[in-house]
Amino acid sequence: MPARISRLADFLPYLLSVTSNAVSGRIADEYNARFGLRIPEWRVMAVLGDAGALTQRELVGATLMDKVAVNRACKVLEERSLIARSPNTSDGRSHHLELTGAGKAMHAQIMPLALEMEALLFDALNEEEQATFKALLGRLRRRVQELSGEQEFSR
Repeated sequence: MPARISRLADFLPYLLSVTSNAVSGRIADEYNARFGLRIPEWRVMAVLGDAGALTQRELVGATLMDKVAVNRACKVLEERSLIARSPNTSDGRSHHLELTGAGKAMHAQIMPLALEMEALLFDALNEEEQATFKALLGRLRRRVQELSGEQEFSR
């Protein structure tokens, strides 16, 4: 008997990708309409808001976006005076990027909106399911890191 040919809809990377895109897209509609930010720009702002000043290379690792997307997002955010560059004293070839006062103010406005949207999405799961879901995602992420020899971003 031939092996069952897997359907795309049952393929984990596909399921994760389309779910992530749907969730990100739904939330992005809100902060794009209110703040004029696209997903890459918000991800950079969110990471900088959490971690503080980082290099572009560190942002690539923290966001898992490609270098070009991070570079473009940083350029847009700089042009809007939401982030600023400062010299990296430990590596003269790079700069630290951090939120400006205006960037911090916008981040402070967006975070409650993002958390509200997350709560609306998680209404589909009870508290135990939410905890299990988050734990399972963490385990999958750690497994990916193990398989690729990747180091987890930490600050």
